[in-house]
Amino acid sequence: MKIGLLFPGQGSQFIGMGKDFYENSNKAKEMFEEASDAIKVDFKKLMFEENKDINKTEFTQPAILLFSAIAYELFKENIDFEYSYSLGHSLGEFSALYSAGALNLSEAIRLVNNRGKLMNEAFKDKVGSMMVVLGLDDEVVEEVCKNSNLQVWPANYNSDGQIVIAGIKEDLEKLEPLLKEKGAKRVMLLNMSVASHCPLLESATKPLRELLEEYLKDEFLDVVSNVTAKKYNTKKEALELLPIQLTKPVLYKQSIKNYEDEVEKFVEFGGKVLMGINRKITKKKTIPIVDMKSLEKAISEVK
Repeated sequence: MKIGLLFPGQGSQFIGMGKDFYENSNKAKEMFEEASDAIKVDFKKLMFEENKDINKTEFTQPAILLFSAIAYELFKENIDFEYSYSLGHSLGEFSALYSAGALNLSEAIRLVNNRGKLMNEAFKDKVGSMMVVLGLDDEVVEEVCKNSNLQVWPANYNSDGQIVIAGIKEDLEKLEPLLKEKGAKRVMLLNMSVASHCPLLESATKPLRELLEEYLKDEFLDVVSNVTAKKYNTKKEALELLPIQLTKPVLYKQSIKNYEDEVEKFVEFGGKVLMGINRKITKKKTIPIVDMKSLEKAISEVK
């Protein structure tokens, strides 16, 4: 069966993620150890025990990537499937690169840990955030942002009627009544201090490119770019696309629509967020893998 591989982004983290895999798979244990060695962080403590670090972006990003990578590896070792492409949402694009063979696990963990640090550094002297807007057409949200004279930008095109805006937190709060005047069904400020996928992250693009130059393989399997909603499979292309992914909106729904006809089903590794979004975009089924039970179910559905 030809499947599209999906990888969730930041916001999908939870305490206990990966624990069932760890307790039931030697492969998962080895991957936890490798990730912990890569950045000298105890991933069992980070992901299994109550703590504040799990929501700090430099730790959130490698934790989510590790969870997704384990789900993918356990799936891959139990079934033969026809790879079509990998698609990640925001941070998930780096998990997708791992699945496509562009990075090994240690490299991927170090890369996204540093990516998180660079994002934090860009906001050391300002407070950013992100805001979900439901019930408005993309064009209306774009117009409100553009005409507001505030530091706010469309950041994630998730599905029709669901878009995420990024910017300065104070400006996002000012934007809320303007969006409600236009008929937004719901406007919700997210609990985060970094505004992803907007020009406020420009300072992080050059150092991220230098890291990518160091870590990426020259060629890999097809990955769909958040920036263009098109496939790429070379280091040269990645070096152009991944740094500006920080400052450009995530074209998620466009990516699904561009390539849904190439696959029979989607499998989401390490989350259920994209499954929920996909219900509004495509008639193709999305199968989530978050623990051993859902792994077995996914394997039986793809065979």
